[in-house]
Amino acid sequence: MLGDQSSELSENNGESESPTLRLCANGACMKTTEVEAKLDEGNIQDAESSLREGLSLNSEEARALLGRLEYQRGNVEGALRVFEGIDLQAAIQRLQVSAPPPEKPSTKKKVPREQPQQSASQHAANLVLEAIYLKAKSLQKLGRTTEAAQECKSVLDSVEKIFQQGIPDAQVDTRLQETVSHAVELLPALWKESGDYQEAISAYRRALLSQWSLDNDSCARVQKDFAVFLLHSGVEASPPSLGSQVEGSYVPRNNLEEAILLLMILLKKFNQGKAKWDPSVIEHLTFGLSLCSQTSVLAKQLEEVMPGVFSRVERWNSLALCYSAAGQTSAAVNLLRKSLHKHEQPDDLVALLLASKLCSEEPSLAGEGAGYAQRAVNNAQGMDEHLKGVGFRMLGLCLGKQAKVPTSDFERSRLQSESLKALDGAIAFEHNNPDLIFELGVQYAEQRNLKAASRYAKEFIDATGGSVLKGWRFLALVLSAQQRFSEAEVVTDAALDETAKWDQGPLLRLKAKLKISQSNPTEAVETYRYLLALVQAQRKSFGPLRTLSQMEEDKVNEFEVWHGLAYLYSSLSHWNDVEVCLKKAGELKQYSASMLHTEGKNQNTLLTTLLTSLCINMLIFDESSVPCKVAVGALLSERGKEHQPTLPVARSLLSDALRIDPTNRKAWYYLGLVHKYDGRIADATDCFQAASMLEESDPIESFSTIL
Repeated sequence: MLGDQSSELSENNGESESPTLRLCANGACMKTTEVEAKLDEGNIQDAESSLREGLSLNSEEARALLGRLEYQRGNVEGALRVFEGIDLQAAIQRLQVSAPPPEKPSTKKKVPREQPQQSASQHAANLVLEAIYLKAKSLQKLGRTTEAAQECKSVLDSVEKIFQQGIPDAQVDTRLQETVSHAVELLPALWKESGDYQEAISAYRRALLSQWSLDNDSCARVQKDFAVFLLHSGVEASPPSLGSQVEGSYVPRNNLEEAILLLMILLKKFNQGKAKWDPSVIEHLTFGLSLCSQTSVLAKQLEEVMPGVFSRVERWNSLALCYSAAGQTSAAVNLLRKSLHKHEQPDDLVALLLASKLCSEEPSLAGEGAGYAQRAVNNAQGMDEHLKGVGFRMLGLCLGKQAKVPTSDFERSRLQSESLKALDGAIAFEHNNPDLIFELGVQYAEQRNLKAASRYAKEFIDATGGSVLKGWRFLALVLSAQQRFSEAEVVTDAALDETAKWDQGPLLRLKAKLKISQSNPTEAVETYRYLLALVQAQRKSFGPLRTLSQMEEDKVNEFEVWHGLAYLYSSLSHWNDVEVCLKKAGELKQYSASMLHTEGKNQNTLLTTLLTSLCINMLIFDESSVPCKVAVGALLSERGKEHQPTLPVARSLLSDALRIDPTNRKAWYYLGLVHKYDGRIADATDCFQAASMLEESDPIESFSTIL
């Protein structure tokens, strides 16, 4: 039986001389100095003979010990020369014959007894396989990575030949298990270094699917390395072989899915305490799930991480980012409120900026967001002063959104003024920020300062090189508000020439409306038909598995096109075509205020009572809808000629619509009619004048549609 064949340090006779390195095997030991002297002289055969005689080893075992000694001494080339003399195939054949067969499970109870001493074949297997592993390491250090990979692969092939049913956990030598684990981790790294990425992928999958008896930490390292390779290598992995797929199991369709699956399995191991926590895993998972817009899944994974791994504020902030990216603004803001509580981290600059950004998207939260933004501006000091411009920008956006909340005219004017002031302050810090230039231009446009809006629209196009679609749309809308429809169409056509087919939807819709404004309904219908074909092809191309980001980027959907066509046909009094379009729109979205409004216009010639019912339904579905309020107000104002009691209701609805959208010229016009029928001529004159002024600066689409 072979004893421990590893080299060991021992002291001689208790004397003060330095300890001597010894090689021990089969109950015998010998000094390494005797062997090293012969190796230094180049006498490999003599050194081998000394080991064979002194430790009772065969040729392969002696060579394995010699090669390891040379490798440990740092003589890589010498170690390689020694390893070249090992007949691996002969050794494997002998070891395969001597390997014990797998034990059959038995139902009989056995009396516990001590494990027998490990067999000589396992010690021999350890020596030979470790020698081949060190040979691969030597080749790697010499830059011969392809040869190194082949040698490393032979280690694993040999293990499969020796232990055909897998490595027995209870009986195998721990050093042999260490050698196998090292080889499993080294092989894909060698294939990557040699540039053979498909072989690397195969090595990773083999490592995870074969019965190597890897410990949890080794398996976790392989899983992580494979996931990182799939995410960042840029190499498209071929699907797993059919032989490795279990029936009914989930099979990843691409690199991203396979990487995410591996990382989620790793997180589960961490949470169960089966592997050591690695913070980089959550970073890679964040990257992978963000790529496919599945941040809600990431949030669930973060929630399952054991307490203590993250601080609670860090966890809240991370979850807020996930929910905000998933469109769950309310949940994200609630988390940030906890994070920014006075007893937590109320001055966290990043959290303040994120909270203000989220609040700027909701008018009802804009006031709260302005408070966060102001705190961010105040805290942007010292090394963080460069973020003061971001704080001013968020403050301006929040104030601008807050101005849209129904309030007094004085308060609205004050908020709009402060919004522009804050955005101008942000420009001083970030004068080359295209997004800031765009937002400032939109603020001016919504306040009907079209000259300034036009200047900023052109600055944005120059800053982005005309590569951003919304810049061209913004300029076209500003031109349409200036009643320069032909120029707006020229801009739209130029943008269409520079825009990819899939991104042309918003421009085509804009072009159709420009055709209507220029009294070209026939060309408008053709443009709408082309737009409809594009939208339908786009929907079929993406299929039912469209991501949230794809739907958000798709500014025109099929429902809007059918509704636009219905509205166009209603203006032409083509009622049959209107009914067809409304039916198609209704199949896509059953309840819509805008659709009911158009349907009401269609039925107006048939039954006034039905129109009244439809308008009331519109308000039930969307009580904040300005078109609904204007439609009902217009109907009641017309009835006010004969039925005076309807005028107060009409005035209330139209006034409410103007509090929400003070630039709605139709609301001003019908409010003027209400005042006229009620005998308030001066008020009616003011309303008609406001409607006339707004008509001169009314864009064909709301400026808010491009934000």
